[in-house]
Amino acid sequence: MLIALDMDGTLLNEDGVISPGNREAIVQAQSLGHIVAIASGRSYMDAERQLRLADLQCPVVSLNGAAAALPGGMIVASRPLDKEDLLPVLRWMNEIPELYYEIYTEDNVYVELNKRVRLEKLASMEAGEVPENVRWIIKLLVEKQFQQAAVTYVEHMDEIWSKKENVIYKALAFSFNLDLLKEASTRFASIPGLIITSSHENNLEINHHEATKGHGVTLLASHFGIAMEDVAVMGDSYNDLPMFKVAGHRIAMANAAPILKEMSDYITFSNNEDGVAEGIRYLLKK
Repeated sequence: MLIALDMDGTLLNEDGVISPGNREAIVQAQSLGHIVAIASGRSYMDAERQLRLADLQCPVVSLNGAAAALPGGMIVASRPLDKEDLLPVLRWMNEIPELYYEIYTEDNVYVELNKRVRLEKLASMEAGEVPENVRWIIKLLVEKQFQQAAVTYVEHMDEIWSKKENVIYKALAFSFNLDLLKEASTRFASIPGLIITSSHENNLEINHHEATKGHGVTLLASHFGIAMEDVAVMGDSYNDLPMFKVAGHRIAMANAAPILKEMSDYITFSNNEDGVAEGIRYLLKK
């Protein structure tokens, strides 16, 4: 069996780490001959770093399916974006202070320094500047955003666009202004060959239309000679939907979006309660 695990909100707890309980369950599944893989919106570099901290080795479907790699980093499939098509929208976002965005290449994540500074200011607002419930949500979302990737900061994003060797696999936009996000989504949607997903209401994730977790997990299963009916997936958010649609076994976290729970065969515990470990126990009993 191939067991594909989302990371944020699924395998990682609220502290952004793999718990001992989840690690033990993964090792047990591997010892029984099952392939346990990661299927994440993160870059390979960042996902592999989390695995290394937990002393785990797993194949990784990264960047929402834009690339699939074996332990050690050998790429077995990839779907990069057409950089020239993206540039008009990226340049537009660059001029909008309220739109934070990231560019993902094969081995790095890039952010313009002034975008980071503005986002940090939002996270550090005083209680009197905004209602307390709004301030709490902003801080939580910003902390999660910074937790998700090891980022390289540049003075001007043109430094990245202008280098021919930099292949873009994913773009991410993040804002508390939902109208701006909607406009960004509309602009990206006008570009042929893209797919736009979201891991929460304040972000957009832009990939090649074939770069979905479903496509990446399918390619990984094919590499290992595993039928899709023997593929199990676990997730919590909307960008997990494509792999829920193709897998034979679907497990939603207790903290998952309602639509994933509706599609699931089993609802496990939350990501803060070793839900992955409980999900693996359920699968091993089948």
